[in-house]
Order: sequence, then structure tokens, then C-alpha cells
Amino acid sequence: MCVKGCGRGILMTELVIRPAVPSDALTCAAIHHAWIESTSWMPRLHTLEDVQRFYEDHVFPRTRVFVAGDPPQAYLSLDGENCVTALYSSLPGKGLGKALLDHAKDLTRRLCLWTFDANTGAQRFYEREGFKAVRRTDGDNEEGLPDILYRWEARDA
Repeated sequence: MCVKGCGRGILMTELVIRPAVPSDALTCAAIHHAWIESTSWMPRLHTLEDVQRFYEDHVFPRTRVFVAGDPPQAYLSLDGENCVTALYSSLPGKGLGKALLDHAKDLTRRLCLWTFDANTGAQRFYEREGFKAVRRTDGDNEEGLPDILYRWEARDA
């Protein structure tokens, strides 16, 4: 599989998406934390160490996590109700998030996810991928930021 950028001087090998293993937790936590640090509107509520501990103690034991690349360059986590609880990439705009989302779509006929109202790039991405906004909040989350619930359903063949 060639992701965005192939043919334009960027050499990409075949993208590997695999179930995450416990040793991927710290890398995934670092990807998430780096996104927070690079996002001006996102409040800084936790240290990297706190995020790593949360991933080891909660995210990895309680969700299905899939990673793209080896070592992981992006990851997606799904809870028991097929809600995407995280989708982050260390290489945004290179197709890794789409590849992970396509993988999740192959696993189920319905997905849901939340994204922040301020994250307009994510909104455009999810809407382009067939997700529909179904609910908005004024910030009923840990960050206190307005957010949007999206749903996706597979089309009948």
C-alpha cells in the first residue's frame, strides 16, 4: 500500500497495520502527547509520564489498539462499542490515519467517535470518510472543550 506522498520523492515501504502489543503503549502515548503539545488550543492537563501510565494501565488493557508502521507512526483505539477513542499520527497528512480508519471500518459496520469542535481538520477528514455529526456538547469532557459526536455506518452492498 502506498500512502500519500509516494511518487513525489518520498520512499514508502508497504504500510503495515497490526494489532498493538503492550510494548507499543509508550510510543502511542508519546504520539498522543506530541499532538497535544503541538496544538495551541488544547489544554495541557497531564505530563508525558501521566499519559504513558494511562496508556499502559487503561488504554491498552481496555481497548483494541491498532498501529501503522513498525515502529508505530500512528495508532487507532476502539472500545467495546466500536467507538474510536483515539486516532493520532506522528506524520499527519500522509494517509496513515485514513489507513487505520479503513482498517477499523473493515472490522465492523458501525463506528462512532468524538472530536473537538476546534479541530476543524479532523472534522473535514471524518466527514470526507463518511462520518456524520449527530451530537454536540459545550465541553462535557475532561478538557472542558466543545466537542462533536460522529457516526459512520457501512453502506449496504
